[in-house]
Amino acid sequence: MSTTIAELGRVKKPGLERSAHPPVGAGYGTPAPGEGYALTIADRECHKLTFEHPHDSHDVTTGVALVAAKRASLIGRGPTLGDVHVAMDYFGLRQASPITRATTKPFSGLAHSYAAQRRFVDAVPGDQLVSGANDAKSSH
Repeated sequence: MSTTIAELGRVKKPGLERSAHPPVGAGYGTPAPGEGYALTIADRECHKLTFEHPHDSHDVTTGVALVAAKRASLIGRGPTLGDVHVAMDYFGLRQASPITRATTKPFSGLAHSYAAQRRFVDAVPGDQLVSGANDAKSSH
């Protein structure tokens, strides 16, 4: 009866090997734990907004969640309500009511295009999102 090759002696499959230095640059993003939770928080907060055209809310929610996740990952933690508020304030969403088509134009089509999402997030400067992040208090 033959035995199987021990896991320690088995050659690793190329798809399972990880680089010690992950790629960086436009389109790669900055991973953080629990980034998907930003979408849950953003959805909750964007439902509180009034839109001139209600069908724009899905794209705006997606954009806010992406920017909030970017902020959280730059700080090195998972997303919080404070990250969503910073993202909303960056685009002036909490100051305007109702939110006009001019305000939602940069978000157009985000919910349905990964390439557009990457370009959108890359266009938001990280230093503006994290300035004062260590002293900023998260509002609940």
